[in-house]
Amino acid sequence: MSKVTCDIGISVDGFVAGPNQRLEEPLGDGAERLHRWMFEEPEANAEVIEKITSAGAYIMGRNMFGPDRGPTWNPDWSGWWGEEPPYHAPVFVLTHHPRESIPMKGGTTFHFVADGIESAMAQARQAAGDRDVSVAGGASTVNQYLAAGLIDELRLHIAPLVLGEGERLFEGVGDLALKPVETSRTPLVTHVTYRVGGPRR
Repeated sequence: MSKVTCDIGISVDGFVAGPNQRLEEPLGDGAERLHRWMFEEPEANAEVIEKITSAGAYIMGRNMFGPDRGPTWNPDWSGWWGEEPPYHAPVFVLTHHPRESIPMKGGTTFHFVADGIESAMAQARQAAGDRDVSVAGGASTVNQYLAAGLIDELRLHIAPLVLGEGERLFEGVGDLALKPVETSRTPLVTHVTYRVGGPRR
């Protein structure tokens, strides 16, 4: 049975992005270190990386897609990932300002959803068919889906570093019922998978 997953890199003090996110530092100051394991230990983390890229559709926030803010879009901007993004599936981008879909090489198409997280989820589920849907980030988007009880499996990739400030996970999500189901680690990361039971009442 398909499920909704979320894979997200996080510091030990709970940040998934650093301060001062901008074109030159899309993850904010110092936060690129959260993902060293993917590039410096790819073989040791191959199974985890395969899971991250195996979803049938993805959902992300506008800030994760690019640096544009407000009602104006840069018509030449098509994401941080070059001509062939790593998703190879439909990606639904949450925004308040619609734009036309952007097809990319390798099967990725960015669709822009301006009518809320439930609409994006419904579209992603339909596009994914019997495959999983992944909520890719950033922090605000993941927090909204956690608060709404719409994520089944949360996979934290915890880097051994302290960012001190930035975009924090678990803001405003309530008292989640998290059940750890799998843990593994390499020198640069600890992977913890939780089954999410939704906010406690």
